[in-house]
Amino acid sequence: MVNIIWVGLIVIAIVYSLLSGNIETINSGILTHATSGVNLLLEMMPLIILWTGIMKIAEESGLLKIFARFLNPLLSKLFPSLNKDHKALGYIASNIAANMLGLGSAATPFGLKAMQELDKDNPNKGTASEAMITFLVLNTAGVTLIPTTVIALRLMSGSANPTEIIITSILATSISSISGLTLDYFIRKGNHK
Repeated sequence: MVNIIWVGLIVIAIVYSLLSGNIETINSGILTHATSGVNLLLEMMPLIILWTGIMKIAEESGLLKIFARFLNPLLSKLFPSLNKDHKALGYIASNIAANMLGLGSAATPFGLKAMQELDKDNPNKGTASEAMITFLVLNTAGVTLIPTTVIALRLMSGSANPTEIIITSILATSISSISGLTLDYFIRKGNHK
């Protein structure tokens, strides 16, 4: 659906530029922004590779399992339908750890693995289970302690103080996490009545 919306917006912009005689603006915009996008990708790639590698080392060294055990009391309350040794909980904890460090790119593989594991227990294939919905809320609104990617983008854009967003990031993501999980809890509770 999102792809259709993007294609629609692009077609509308091109048609409007043709009708208004601004085709030069579209051409220069495409060339300028395509170059900017590639440059941004090349600048961000080392950061993404570094943190993805660190998360892989943490996974293989067992550090993420220790973190998962630390989070287990919280995760068992958030995911009451899962047993304490469920494989998805380790991936969920890994996803939370990566998101806390502001590493959405490194968190994505763990999130996909968690969803695959949660789907194995899902009796209604093609429909999200309660655990899947709770994980999606947790992943989307997760607390970010150090927004590494945003700090790197601010640094590349020439910000005088790229780390000044840490406190506001912690506040905003904490409020969104608490709000999302509270709403998820009440909806889940309402569905059981």
